[in-house]
Amino acid sequence: MTQEDINNIIGYRLEQAQIALDDAIYLNAGGRSPQSIVNRCYYAMFYATLALLQDIGKAPTKHSGIISLFDTEYVMKGIFPRELSKYLHKAFELRQSSDYKVRPTMSEEQVKEEIDKASRFVEAVKSYFQQSL
Repeated sequence: MTQEDINNIIGYRLEQAQIALDDAIYLNAGGRSPQSIVNRCYYAMFYATLALLQDIGKAPTKHSGIISLFDTEYVMKGIFPRELSKYLHKAFELRQSSDYKVRPTMSEEQVKEEIDKASRFVEAVKSYFQQSL
């Protein structure tokens, strides 16, 4: 795979991240379900993480492996703050819980907080790539 191919995949993953984030914002503005909004927030962070892992040539197939590699390759090395790891882990837990378990409805404030965290995460990853060019 050429560097151009890698860059194209990174660009695609960042675009997916932004679309998922935009979807979360749109769903929230339309008063849609917290479950759907949390799902889109998680996937915004997930796709941004996939862009990072593509940059270092690692592509695990499980969500837990992707999250773990973000922690070991980017957080533990001080590239991203631990706070972003917490955002990603929490979004994964909320998405798992809302998709697969019976869960009480989240408050409007909790949903807005998840959108804010996803926004910060995606922006941090985009900023990382802008600085590394």
